[in-house]
Amino acid sequence: MLRRILFACLLGVYSLSAWAIAPYISGDRVQAGELSAVAAEVEKKLTAAGFQVLALYTPKFLPTHGVLVVTDADMLNKIREFGGATIVAAPIRVGITKEGVVSYTNPDYWYRAFLRQHFAKAEPVARAVQSRLAKALGAGPGFGGDESAADLPDYRYIVGMERFDDEKNLLGTHVDFATAVQTVQDNLAKGLAGVTKAYEIVMPDKKLAVFGVAMSSPANGDAVILGKIDVQDRIAGLPYEIFVLNNEVHAFYARYRLALAFPDLGMKNFMRIVFVPEEVRTTLKTVAGGN
Repeated sequence: MLRRILFACLLGVYSLSAWAIAPYISGDRVQAGELSAVAAEVEKKLTAAGFQVLALYTPKFLPTHGVLVVTDADMLNKIREFGGATIVAAPIRVGITKEGVVSYTNPDYWYRAFLRQHFAKAEPVARAVQSRLAKALGAGPGFGGDESAADLPDYRYIVGMERFDDEKNLLGTHVDFATAVQTVQDNLAKGLAGVTKAYEIVMPDKKLAVFGVAMSSPANGDAVILGKIDVQDRIAGLPYEIFVLNNEVHAFYARYRLALAFPDLGMKNFMRIVFVPEEVRTTLKTVAGGN
């Protein structure tokens, strides 16, 4: 009888863990070398698999790491269909290092979080994206923590913290979509508040846009945040994004966005960057312009 009880308990533990989804997947290593050479090798694999490469993002003060940002045409079509804040699901991020380490954002994790109630309708496309990434880059173990499929659409780190659609996300408003996009583009080109463009995806017909932003401040820039909480191996969690919905400019509040990217970190880690959420919001409001 005792054996049966223990066996049942083990099955229960396995069953629960089977529903856990990690934010990142380890890819196959490539030859070490200059970051540009590593990027070129990985880019070739991604292009052959049908992905469109948008940019190589390298955090200032962390020259050994980078992120190739790519998109998938079928998922872009789904995002056009869904509209709204689903635009943040458009980029797929692939982390690389000079040592040849490759990792990428787990589509199952990020699409559930960003597409939310639309995920079920997009799931066949999401599965296809995941399969092609696995074939192109390899599919090693997931890492970076885990969250349940049920929790991701309405994720928050702990009770009382911000979620996907928090009112703090709104950074500014403009007279129309074109002005909002132009303002963000101009301010990123100027490097206002130490922020520059990593990538952009604009859908004028749907009045949607998303910009990857490289924050390079020596006080609260990308590399500083990664270093303080020691998550350089999860470089694919960045870059941060600003997104435009009609005439409004938004960015996820950092207590949601960073917790979603690094869900396994304890409160002790996040206390090292306790001032970052408001600092990031203030910085990105400058980039957003408007009222």
